[in-house]
Amino acid sequence: MSRRPVPRPRCSLLLALVATLLCTGAPAHAQAAAATTAQTLWLCHPAIPDDACDGSLKTTIQEPDGSTKVEDPPVPKNPPVDCFYVYPTVSNQLGPNATKANEPEEQSIALYQASRFQQQCRVFAPIYRQLTLASIFDGGFTDATRKIAYDDVLAAWKDYLAHENHGRGIVLIGHSQGTGVLRRLIHDQIDPDPALRKQLVSALLLGGNVTVKAGSDRGGDFENVPLCTKDGQTSCVVAFSTYLDDPPPDSVFGRTTPGPDRVSGLVTKPGTEVACTNPASLADNAETPFHTYVPTKMFAPGTLAAGIAVVYGGVPPSAPTPWVQPPDRYTGRCARIGGAHVLKVRPLPGARHLNAFPYPSWGLHLVDVNGALGELQAVVDRQTAAYLATATPAAAPQLALTGPKRCVRTAVTLRLSGTGRAQVRALELRIGGLRVARDRTSPFAVRIPAARLKRTGATSVRVIATLNDGRVRTLTRTLRRCR
Repeated sequence: MSRRPVPRPRCSLLLALVATLLCTGAPAHAQAAAATTAQTLWLCHPAIPDDACDGSLKTTIQEPDGSTKVEDPPVPKNPPVDCFYVYPTVSNQLGPNATKANEPEEQSIALYQASRFQQQCRVFAPIYRQLTLASIFDGGFTDATRKIAYDDVLAAWKDYLAHENHGRGIVLIGHSQGTGVLRRLIHDQIDPDPALRKQLVSALLLGGNVTVKAGSDRGGDFENVPLCTKDGQTSCVVAFSTYLDDPPPDSVFGRTTPGPDRVSGLVTKPGTEVACTNPASLADNAETPFHTYVPTKMFAPGTLAAGIAVVYGGVPPSAPTPWVQPPDRYTGRCARIGGAHVLKVRPLPGARHLNAFPYPSWGLHLVDVNGALGELQAVVDRQTAAYLATATPAAAPQLALTGPKRCVRTAVTLRLSGTGRAQVRALELRIGGLRVARDRTSPFAVRIPAARLKRTGATSVRVIATLNDGRVRTLTRTLRRCR
């Protein structure tokens, strides 16, 4: 978001159906338990049972001619890269900073914006004490409150790198406040670090006024991390804010403002402009139809649920499957309009007109991610393929099995050892092709019942170690019964 002051919301005829939510606040919600790794509370994490980014991606494709079909895209068990997602402003709490409660709003936004990326990556999303919706309109963005939000995400980032990453490629995903936080994170942690820049597959920084030197692909927020300007380019940024109607002179997005940005805290450099990259045509910025995907589950009650209804002019798209591609089709390209640099979209024949929310100055902020979600996923697919083709293969971890050194009389326990044990996420023991035992918890040990060992001669066993990055190491051991 820019530093430009935002007026306090007023109940209007346009927002009549949501006046209570916007003018008197949102109802309280029951809080879900948040999974913890070290000091990080995770909204999305591949190892937690209530992962908000996990779920069915079965999708009803609704064509403009009225026909439909259902697709059920596969989700890989071991995606080759990770995504680190920082969600936008969703909290209906009344203070300037939210608590670390895992509330329905956070779960809804993770579903809407991040869960479909489980086709491309393992998704990690920390819960953080973000600036609330109330603070947007009540002057709650200060150095102190901004620092609280950023410090939470920075700590989660360091926790993730130390305990979860293991050298894997990383896709950063942010929207609105999430983009502001990631702009600071890239500026402070990644842009000056060649090793981290090499690990960066992509950064999708949407709805957040990323800046570059005018006429260049960098030189604003980042000196070394450029904009993505061609398919398959890695270690680069995709950034845009969406408008259907022309952005007004006071547009919140697409324009630079002097001084520090109120979300990232980064100071706008002279001679810079807001970046825009067309996710459907990175190289040529050709006007291209977008693939819109939205969940059919209603967003958690509150300001954003009301806003979605306003954007669609009524009931949002629906279908009997968890996801839908609506029959409304839109096309778009980056354009400079009245001094604003934005992703300008237009409806194709038969598509409904999408309304700005909460004001014309914000444009289609609420659909920045979902409006071209298919294209964003395709960008990440191509970037991941290019990254994997050029990345130096990780060194094979040092692993070994410890167990009895002589003949055995009873059940046997084999334990995993070696300096590479921290890179292992599961251990499986097989005899003659059949799985005998499995262990998913460090320090990893598998037990072989005595009945599985041959009474005479040797029994050959295989222990398969699955690594955090999806690779597999196979260890063998021969066991003999005592005579």
